[in-house]
Amino acid sequence: MEAESIAKLESVYSRYIEQEGNAISILQGIQDAFGYIPEKAVGWFSAKSGIPESKFFGIVTFYAQFYLKPRGKNVVTTCCGTVCHVKGGHRVQFQIHEELGLPLDEDTTRDGLITIERVACLGACSLAPVVVINDKVQGRMTPDKMVRQLRKLREKKP
Repeated sequence: MEAESIAKLESVYSRYIEQEGNAISILQGIQDAFGYIPEKAVGWFSAKSGIPESKFFGIVTFYAQFYLKPRGKNVVTTCCGTVCHVKGGHRVQFQIHEELGLPLDEDTTRDGLITIERVACLGACSLAPVVVINDKVQGRMTPDKMVRQLRKLREKKP
């Protein structure tokens, strides 16, 4: 691992020791430091703390708040619920991938600008189809509106 990465992990480990943390607080610290949970970081922490890697990975795969891959600067969450699907949500999802040139089996653009997430339901059926862009709910989404939103995100790119 790089010296910078080890320094980040040492900082997380120090907080863990000082605050008598647990595996979840360790994972939260790692994710805060890196933006996701690198597998090498889990191995490093396992060796340092004596907590088995399997325990860390069990937690990471159980809780939706943890990510094993880097996420984009912007997160677009699409609803895959029945009402959203019936009202055209699947067309919106397809259009996102088309506009971004992103294969259907990938979720983050190569430039790291946008990550696409799919969830079973956002609980806003009256606004279907629903998309959440950086924590802001966008109701009655259409493929054309989605393209405009994605282009706005790309324009803000530094």
